[in-house]
Amino acid sequence: MQRKIKLSAFDRVYIGICYAFLILALVIILYPLIYVLSASFSTPSYVASGSIYLFPKGFTLMAYREVFKDTRILTGYRNSIIYTVLGVFVSITLTMIGAYVLSRKQLPGRNIIMGLFVFTMYFSGGLIPTYLLIKNLKMTDSLWVMIIPFAISTYNLIIARTFIQNTIPDSLTEAATIDGCSNIGILTRIVLPLSKAIIAVLIIYYGVAQWNGYFTALIYLSGAEKQPLQIILRDILIKNDMSQMVGSAESTSSEYIMLIEVLKYAVAIVASVPMLILYPFAQKYFTKGVMIGAIKG
Repeated sequence: MQRKIKLSAFDRVYIGICYAFLILALVIILYPLIYVLSASFSTPSYVASGSIYLFPKGFTLMAYREVFKDTRILTGYRNSIIYTVLGVFVSITLTMIGAYVLSRKQLPGRNIIMGLFVFTMYFSGGLIPTYLLIKNLKMTDSLWVMIIPFAISTYNLIIARTFIQNTIPDSLTEAATIDGCSNIGILTRIVLPLSKAIIAVLIIYYGVAQWNGYFTALIYLSGAEKQPLQIILRDILIKNDMSQMVGSAESTSSEYIMLIEVLKYAVAIVASVPMLILYPFAQKYFTKGVMIGAIKG
């Protein structure tokens, strides 16, 4: 039978304070999300009057119907999904290849190469030289400008390299080399299968960054049919460009303003759903991957 450890009065007070702090943090983080969700399903008049606190009032799907009437939303969704899926695949592939190579002690000058990567975290060529470079490469206003130029994050590369160094013993790769396995074979047959935790973490990091990114598209994409969802949301939320969504509605000025407020909450939920769906599948690997990849850097 298991014996319970008897806690002192100080231990009970400390645990109680920890639970109270965690509950408070949960409320602070969760309440804005619940409010946005409730407001998106509420009647505009209740949202405009500030009557929404926790649950929806006057439950309606009007805001979501109006959102999906705008063909720009669906086009942006399609583009963002394409950019995210392809971008994550390319980024994970290049990052894991680079991390494996830099983790090999046999690589001549690997510390110098790693130092050059780290240098790019603090210094860059700047926006104008980068734009001119991408323009000269004929990548502006194309699919690949959203994927290739910024495919590798140095921070993620360091985490992946540290994970490989600390998790996969040298004896394992040396044994594979003695058996005649090439570096590509070691990477695909040993390193990648044993790196599921860090790959899941990188999928979240790259996926969220790719999905939420808008600056690259703002600078390098000019065609409206290639714009990702975030640029369209920028037009809606910052410029208040709601004319296409409510174009045929016969509304007074006050009703129009109230509808705009609800639509803002609705488009925020529409933009967040894919990441909310992705995270639970990778969450079990998240803590383990971050902790292992963050030590002994």
